[in-house]
Amino acid sequence: MKKLTSVFHSMLMVVLLGSIAVADTYPRQPGVDAFHYVFRLTLSDDSDEIIGEATIDVRFTQSNVSEVAFDLASAANAKGMTVSAVTSGGAALSFKHQADRLNITLSAPSKAGARQLFTVRYRGVPANGLRMLKNKFGERVFFSENWPNNARQWLPMIDHPYDKATSEFIVTAPVKYQVVANGLLQEETDLGDGRRLTHWKQSVPIASWLNAIGVAQFSVHHDGLVRGVPHQTWVYRQEREIGPKWFETKSRQAMEFFSEHVGPYSYEKLANVEAAGFGGGTEHASAIFYGEKSILERPDTGLIAHEIAHQWFGNSITETDWDDVWLSEGFATYFTLLVSEHYEGRDAFVAGLKRSRETVFTLEKRLPGAAVLHNNLSDMKKVLNSLIYQKGGWTLHMLRGQIGTETFWAGIRDYYQRYRNSSATTEDFRRVMEEHSGKDLSGFFRQWLARAGSPVIEGGWSYDSASKKIVIELSQTQPGEAYRLPLELGVTVEGAPQTRIEKIELTQKQQRFEISADKEPSKVVLDPNTWTLMESRFTKR
Repeated sequence: MKKLTSVFHSMLMVVLLGSIAVADTYPRQPGVDAFHYVFRLTLSDDSDEIIGEATIDVRFTQSNVSEVAFDLASAANAKGMTVSAVTSGGAALSFKHQADRLNITLSAPSKAGARQLFTVRYRGVPANGLRMLKNKFGERVFFSENWPNNARQWLPMIDHPYDKATSEFIVTAPVKYQVVANGLLQEETDLGDGRRLTHWKQSVPIASWLNAIGVAQFSVHHDGLVRGVPHQTWVYRQEREIGPKWFETKSRQAMEFFSEHVGPYSYEKLANVEAAGFGGGTEHASAIFYGEKSILERPDTGLIAHEIAHQWFGNSITETDWDDVWLSEGFATYFTLLVSEHYEGRDAFVAGLKRSRETVFTLEKRLPGAAVLHNNLSDMKKVLNSLIYQKGGWTLHMLRGQIGTETFWAGIRDYYQRYRNSSATTEDFRRVMEEHSGKDLSGFFRQWLARAGSPVIEGGWSYDSASKKIVIELSQTQPGEAYRLPLELGVTVEGAPQTRIEKIELTQKQQRFEISADKEPSKVVLDPNTWTLMESRFTKR
């Protein structure tokens, strides 16, 4: 996911978290920046074959580039794409299409700053990425699902989030269908032969997998504007009465929250779309797809907030490498909880944090050695696990606890402003938060994102009446070195108007603390406000 003006990223993006360096293994192309795509697609009810023509606007950021490569699935076992021609300026270019890579030889070496249009003509049956299937009402539909690198199954493009570009879809399909895609609707024309041409244009750069089309017999409801942004609901025609009523209230709330607390929405519309072929949701830029078998029958407020959060984090600000995918999923997870905190109150927020914490502990037992940050990810089947979501979200919560809520929000707004419609790394985010907090956060990021496992704390408290002190003894029993843990203690004394909060910092495997108290407490609670990701057993001794 890239930028308003395309930015070249080097072959190896390095994230410096102390001594930690990570970068996924996608083969980047120095000097080549995809700037804009136009995809012309013809769909039919007679077969699953698509006929495609892609015009790709490339900007060269270096001189002497002699070859350009796009990802595109090769034909095999009756599926995949067959390229018939590649041209530029009307002239045919030499190309090789093998191993899901379309390599195009330039007629002359590039010059830095130059732009060149390439037109790729192809056809075939997608093995993935774009699915032709029956929806729950037995009607034929077409829905894309490009996550994480399946755009190449039906679209020739640089299929990696480091390279963001604007795009257009010009889709010709049987006239009974409506077509939804990214961006703003430019044209709908009935061609007079039983087909309709629909043209959508996305004028804000997005990552490859965020490009999307949905083709079905939709009921489309236009729900006015939210902060000046057109707000739409697309559901199957059979559900026109129930779909908009539920979607729109929850969607509007989330849009308002993120616009107010983070920054302006980046895209030209927000469409909530009922879709076949998967569960949950997929946050395509400006056109979010929700699984048809869950969203209307079992409404999920958190799911809507999560997918809309992605429009800011993951879509507008995109991870430069797949290794940094927590910048998308961890953010969306925590900001969903922040929506809950805003609209439902602190208790609902804390309950969500506690559920998330238990998920982290369960998964860490199943996946020993797994950390939030990947290291040179090469297997895209492993790009996601619940740690990315839940521990990534908890990292943001603990960061907020360390630097303060006001500073946290100021940093988040600045981070969004700096990297909006661009790409970022964990190092970029850390640097912004350090600037706002005035703290060196390298150790914090390293222990929560690059280290596997979570702290396990055992201990207890007692009261020394002679010295009038509460004695706290704590041990870190997890494997490896000690974590650095700023902790709160809630001290309750009968007759006192409220619980007293004391702060300590645990930095050793075993540590003793003493806190002055005129009376013996009735209760001492470790982490009473739920700020720390840890397993704990803490009792009176």
